[in-house]
Amino acid sequence: MKTIALAMIAATLVLAGCDGDRAAEPPTLTSKVAAQEEATAQGEVAGTRAALTADDAKAFLTDAQAQLAKLSEESSHASWLAATYINVDSEFVESLASERYTALAVKLASEAAKFDPVTLDPETRRQLTMLKQSLVLPAPKDPKLTAELAQIGSKLQGMYGAGKYCRDQKGEEKCYSLTEMGQLMATSRDPKLLKELWVGWRKVAPPMKPLYEREVEIANAGARDLGYDNLSVMWRSKYDMDADAFSADMDAQWNKVKPLYNALYCHVRAKLNDYYGDDVVPPHGKIPAHLLGNMWAQEWGNIYDIVKDDNMQAPYDLTKLVQDSGMGERDMVKVGERFFTSLGFKPLPQTFWERSQFTKPRDRDVVCHASAWDLDAKNDVRIKMCIHKTGEDLVTIHHELGHNFYQRIYQDQPFLYQDGANDGFHEAVGDTIALSITPKYLKQIGLLDKVPDQSKDLGFLMQQALDKIAFLPFGLLVDKWRWEVFNGDVKPGDYNKAWWKLREEYQGIAPPVARSEANFDPGAKYHIPANTPYARYFLARIQQFQFHRALCEAAGETGPLHRCSIYKNTAAGKKLRKMLAMGASKPWPDAMEVLTGQRELDASAIIDYFQPLMDYLNEQNKNRDCSWD
Repeated sequence: MKTIALAMIAATLVLAGCDGDRAAEPPTLTSKVAAQEEATAQGEVAGTRAALTADDAKAFLTDAQAQLAKLSEESSHASWLAATYINVDSEFVESLASERYTALAVKLASEAAKFDPVTLDPETRRQLTMLKQSLVLPAPKDPKLTAELAQIGSKLQGMYGAGKYCRDQKGEEKCYSLTEMGQLMATSRDPKLLKELWVGWRKVAPPMKPLYEREVEIANAGARDLGYDNLSVMWRSKYDMDADAFSADMDAQWNKVKPLYNALYCHVRAKLNDYYGDDVVPPHGKIPAHLLGNMWAQEWGNIYDIVKDDNMQAPYDLTKLVQDSGMGERDMVKVGERFFTSLGFKPLPQTFWERSQFTKPRDRDVVCHASAWDLDAKNDVRIKMCIHKTGEDLVTIHHELGHNFYQRIYQDQPFLYQDGANDGFHEAVGDTIALSITPKYLKQIGLLDKVPDQSKDLGFLMQQALDKIAFLPFGLLVDKWRWEVFNGDVKPGDYNKAWWKLREEYQGIAPPVARSEANFDPGAKYHIPANTPYARYFLARIQQFQFHRALCEAAGETGPLHRCSIYKNTAAGKKLRKMLAMGASKPWPDAMEVLTGQRELDASAIIDYFQPLMDYLNEQNKNRDCSWD
């Protein structure tokens, strides 16, 4: 999963906030529950108490899902407008739609809780629980706070989307978008420039801090209204297990892959030290965050040229292959679509090609961060990207289309089940497909003339590890930071200190300049102001290899796991489609079992995939001090 592929689906986008005073309530929406409340109050006065029934719960869910689907579509369109036409008007429209949706969702979540004492069948109980957990940022019942929460969310995303850094260049001011800075971070080897860009982009974040602090305060109140201790508990309760058990499982999976990360880190630090010298990269201690080829040091593939050994030649340069092919941005999306249709998925609808944003418009600000959208829970699926003709973006396209094909195949499920088995599944599907972008696949689609022999595999695995393994601690720590913020362990006065404590502990990186609480470095990462939960990306990194191994077995592949591609394999496609069609209708272990035969996360597939590289790294690191304390 590449940096700009850290996408969020529309199902999450539309669960961000609204105001019930701005739209008339349908008379059927809560009439039974409202009547029951009145009857209960009267019954208590008379010494009796009326009771809700299982039939009431089912009728409530039918009505609730119909109303949510209607407002979800409205809110999705408003969010699309705000992301593709950034201005005060689109921000206002998004805020109003968001208020309406959140007010409805909060009200329904509160009413769903009234059925807690009722004896129900498992499916009805599951849907009611999902209804209570559907909001990313739940607003309290107070309409004013609901409106304020929605407005803050819209402002934060607008601030991020319009962010840029301006510097003097030959006597004239030159302003860089985040996309442009990202390209320089990937290609420049000038540590002074990289440090300047690193610091410059983070100037977008300090104004966000008071808004974010207030947002957390309001959302925590909303979580308490729904019966959760705080937003941290609510977020961690969405994985068909106890909140603390989920945290423990995340740590357990990390500990399984940590030796591989540590080995990669040690080798990368040594190579950076060789390249830049002791004054820039100390031979012992933490790696400066601006030198890893990525604005957030979350993926390191862009410094492969520094990390590789002289005799470690990459089997191919995917960017060069894309550019030499002459394909345009839309052609790249067509390539991604053909992968899915080769597995038996239906082609994308014509509206996808008419309504998606493939390139950055010249006339306005947009949010370029890649994302996949489902606007009507049927066929209006889109991607939003600012595509460049690079290998990275070709992989990102496969990832984003994974969301879209997932969204379409579960469209016949009830509204509450129109989602991934857990949010990691949605991210993992596209990444699983991307693992099949192997030399074999590239030859099949005409980008390579022949498949390189296995002598080139070590370079390929190094490239993969610099992105996929390097990402794992970052994928874990972003929400660890938020969980601690939400539960009060980290106070606003320590936001930045706590952020860097986690980054140093888990990643072994350090800021290139001194940081303080005048900075708000978490806000310089899209998913913080956008309020997109991040644990899904860590889960996806584990699940994608687990899925890939199972699909390769279904396809009858017997060679090394890293050489397997399931392109055009209908047996693998059938198995994948069966799991995806379940949506969120069953607990995620059930969906996992359909595809893999396993009911638990299993990081061993990652070790299987990268074992040749692990052996190599252990040999290289024999005489190195690999600690960073």
